[in-house]
Amino acid sequence: MKKPTLREVFTVPNLLSYFRLLLIPLFVFWYLTAQTPSQFIRAAAALGVSGLTDLFDGRIARRFNQITELGILLDPVADKLTEGAVVLCLVTRYTWMWLLVALYVIKEGFMAVAGLILLRRGKKLNGAKWFGKVCTFVFYLVTVLLILWVDIPLAAANTLIIFCGGVMVFTLAMYVPVFLRMGRESREPGRRA
Repeated sequence: MKKPTLREVFTVPNLLSYFRLLLIPLFVFWYLTAQTPSQFIRAAAALGVSGLTDLFDGRIARRFNQITELGILLDPVADKLTEGAVVLCLVTRYTWMWLLVALYVIKEGFMAVAGLILLRRGKKLNGAKWFGKVCTFVFYLVTVLLILWVDIPLAAANTLIIFCGGVMVFTLAMYVPVFLRMGRESREPGRRA
């Protein structure tokens, strides 16, 4: 990756990603210090704003031709750091969240390693697949419910956590053959990367 110019560093989509990174410690602080429903709503609002900026940064980048190598790297980093912070915060209230922590590390670890291997071979996954988008949606739906529903019965919370974990396992199972196929294609002679 070539060194980005100042103009590439400060595109609107990249500024939105920087903003999302700044929201992470704010969310963590608000969530960990929350004691009343309104304080939990404030933490969820920070997460909601982060989600909205994530929704729009890619659209803005494509619409105004502001796609940069830095942005391509920055966006998923902001996503994963936000998701990791949310899961780790929820562990403080729901023991079964450790299941999601483990699945999250396995799923994202596989995606990172497989992605790096393919990148070294000149191939990359062109955007999230439908099942990856569904997984992200379910993850945010479950975590926002757990943040906002302060008095959720433990059985209901655990059911949501297990459901989210099942979607993560399904998503990983769907991505494995995609990466394996791309790996085989990258080794075939005469195939363009």
